[in-house]
Amino acid sequence: MLPSKVELIEVGPREGFQFEGIGEPDKISTADKIRLIDALSETGLKDIQTTSFVHPKQVPQMADAEEVIAGITQKPGVAYSAIYLNDVGLKRALATGKVHITGKITLTASETFSKRNQKRDSQQDYEMQRKVAALFKENGFEVSTASIMAAFGCNYEGPVAVSRIMHLAEQLHQIAEEAGSKLKVLSFADTMGWANPEQVRRMVTAVRERWPDLRLRMHLHDTRGLGIANVYAALLEGVDSFDTAVAGLGGCPFAGHKAAAGNVCTEEVVFLCREIGIETGVDLDKLVEVSRFAQKIVGHPVPSKVINAGVQPAGLQTAAQ
Repeated sequence: MLPSKVELIEVGPREGFQFEGIGEPDKISTADKIRLIDALSETGLKDIQTTSFVHPKQVPQMADAEEVIAGITQKPGVAYSAIYLNDVGLKRALATGKVHITGKITLTASETFSKRNQKRDSQQDYEMQRKVAALFKENGFEVSTASIMAAFGCNYEGPVAVSRIMHLAEQLHQIAEEAGSKLKVLSFADTMGWANPEQVRRMVTAVRERWPDLRLRMHLHDTRGLGIANVYAALLEGVDSFDTAVAGLGGCPFAGHKAAAGNVCTEEVVFLCREIGIETGVDLDKLVEVSRFAQKIVGHPVPSKVINAGVQPAGLQTAAQ
């Protein structure tokens, strides 16, 4: 059954600029990053992923994380979140005093991708997440959210079995419980764009049967053009939380695919939801303008179809009457 309302987590400023700056860490200025985030704040989006607290040697284009956070004009009611995949990154985020902190832990379905992205094998990553969870607890945060990267497939290792995902989900529950918490949200990240609609529905069904009270979230990449179809498949299963990227910005610099697309486009998801009667709380016209601004910042055409075709095809309203 379709949800009546969905939550969108905007990841374009983080994932988009992380990918855009490969080989050109100064391509996107700190000022432009801040301007885009401030503009997104005016669209009705309630959660904006602003930056990533990672080592500058690994992702040079995120070296200005603290400057970005400090420069944002924070709007009341909007959560300005960030990524931190280890305890050092989390400590940096905490030190700003301005990042919206969610107790989140992450594991990866692909050993090879884990080594490339986190620079840790699966066991080392498991131990790191235990350390991160303990740090959350130490700072008074409940470990309420978990994510599994490369949840549907990997460019290095191929398809990922549902049984593998179930095992990782069990591990994530164990880590949360060890920190005195209980998971409330579980996110599946199609980091390299392997998902198809039937995979999405099977995954949701399997996890719901085991943990019926978990809220599920999807982080779907549009690498092979199935992003919006996968969103719709998840919606049909009642999933009501999605990571999306303005203008379709981004991709993963460690995915082994130079043409990898970013997350499914925010304005396309908002448009889909509007057309089928699902509330997002986002002003689509304002969002389209921000998407055009994002295209200007990156200096090349972006994947978004809505900014070129418009939000309502001519004559559609009349034909429907």
